[in-house]
Amino acid sequence: MRVAPRKSLGQHFLVDDNILLVIERLAELDPADVVLEIGPGFGVLTRFLADRVAHVHAAEVDRRLAPHLAEIPHTDLHWIDALHLDIASLEPVPRKLVANLPYNVATPIVAESLAVQQLDLWCVMVQREVADRFFAVPSTKAYGAVSVLVQLAAERTGFHPVSREVFRPRPNVDSALVAFRRTAPAATVEVKKTVEAAFGHRRKTLANSLSLAGVATREQAVAALAAIDRGANTRAEELEPQEFVALTEALAA
Repeated sequence: MRVAPRKSLGQHFLVDDNILLVIERLAELDPADVVLEIGPGFGVLTRFLADRVAHVHAAEVDRRLAPHLAEIPHTDLHWIDALHLDIASLEPVPRKLVANLPYNVATPIVAESLAVQQLDLWCVMVQREVADRFFAVPSTKAYGAVSVLVQLAAERTGFHPVSREVFRPRPNVDSALVAFRRTAPAATVEVKKTVEAAFGHRRKTLANSLSLAGVATREQAVAALAAIDRGANTRAEELEPQEFVALTEALAA
């Protein structure tokens, strides 16, 4: 049964088996692993995972793909938008997220999954520019809110550029596999609020961005910046990830 990819779902199906060995290496697959896959498509990666790990949870929103995903051993299919999936409630509990993520939801899926403390390793296929953002350094164009949130919780363990030819349809952008391992709990709700507010107006100073977002008055923001040895004209992209934690604490004080 032919299934036409839907642009609205960000679908680019994996069709080249050669990339699977790279995924196996970067995901550090082990026979005891329980893995979460998001957007399994035709099941190319799903079957590969099922042959190598103890259990696979596959979350898919497009029920047209059901015939391609049927009867894969020790795999549970969850017909749900991944952004609404309660990962922490899955049994057995997944410890790794290994997926060719749909382009249109890749960033929010990674950002939200950081809060699932059971997950300790990610190996995801995303647009190259998204992969670059995850571990971008301060004072660069790619550095933003997701960079801070990912780096507060994880460290990168692998990176592999991916040819456009491994997908159907062939995307108009470059892709990459990026792997990272948890090193700390996810940012608190308060820190996340500060980070998202800070990058909400990149062309403005950090104090003005926080004020516009209603996180603090400009005067409070300037005082908090002074408390972490930063000037009133500092911009969000200048702060290291850990400085956002200190800034949040200063704002609370």
